[in-house]
Amino acid sequence: MAAGSSMEWLKSVKGVILDCCGVLYDSGEGGGQAIHGSVDAVRRLIDSGLTVRFCTNETQNTRERFVQKLHKMGFDISVSHVFSPAPALIHILRERGLRPHLLVPVTRTCVISDLIPEFDGVDVSSPNCVVIGDAADNFSYKNLNEAFRVLIGLEKPLLFSLGQGRYYKETDGLKLDVGVFMKALEVVMIGDDLVNDVGGAQCCGMKGLQVRTGKYRPSDEQHPSVRADAYVDDLAAAADAILTSH
Repeated sequence: MAAGSSMEWLKSVKGVILDCCGVLYDSGEGGGQAIHGSVDAVRRLIDSGLTVRFCTNETQNTRERFVQKLHKMGFDISVSHVFSPAPALIHILRERGLRPHLLVPVTRTCVISDLIPEFDGVDVSSPNCVVIGDAADNFSYKNLNEAFRVLIGLEKPLLFSLGQGRYYKETDGLKLDVGVFMKALEVVMIGDDLVNDVGGAQCCGMKGLQVRTGKYRPSDEQHPSVRADAYVDDLAAAADAILTSH
C-alpha cells in the first residue's frame, strides 16, 4: 500500500462509501463481472459493524435492477443502501416545478418508464429543462438535436446531467461516460476515479482512498492537484487496511 499520509486516520473510520463500477465490478457483457476479492471484502466490511453505503452513476437501470445485477455477481446489498442520481434529481424537478425533456435510456418501444420508473409521474409536457443520462445508443444526432432545440428555445436554458464521469471501464476497455450519516471525518470514500470519487470526497471533508482497479492509471499517483489519502491495489486490500486498523 502506498499512502499519501499516515494511515492513522483509518482508526477513526466508522463508515465506508463505496463506488460500484470499477471498485466492486467491471461492467461489460452480461452485466459485467466482480473484481477479484470484492465480494468477500464487502461482506467483511458489513460484518465488522461499519456503516457501508454504495453510490453509483448508473442511469441505464433502476436501483432495483442495479442491485439485482450485483446480487447475481454475489454481492449481498440492499436497495436502500444504494444511492443513485435519478431519485435526487427527481426531487429537484418536483421541488422547482420543472418539466424535463429526457435524453435517457429507452426501450425499443421508447417507453422511458420501463428502464427508469423513478420518472413515472414526472410532467414532461412543454419541457423547461433537459435531463441527460447515459443514453447509450439513444445518443443519436436526431435525439441530441431535439434536446438542443429545447435548450435554445428557453429564456434561461437549464441542463441536468445524471453523471459527470468522463469515461468508465467495461471488461473490454474504457468507455465514454456522460460526464452521510455521520461526520465527514469518520467516513472514507473508496473509488477508482481520482478526480470525481477521491477528489469529490475530499472536497466534502472526507478521506479518499483510490483503488488500482477500474479507471485507475499509474499517472493518477502523480496528479498535479488531487492526491488520494491512500492508494491500494483493490477493494480487498482496502478492507484489510480498514479492518486491521480497528
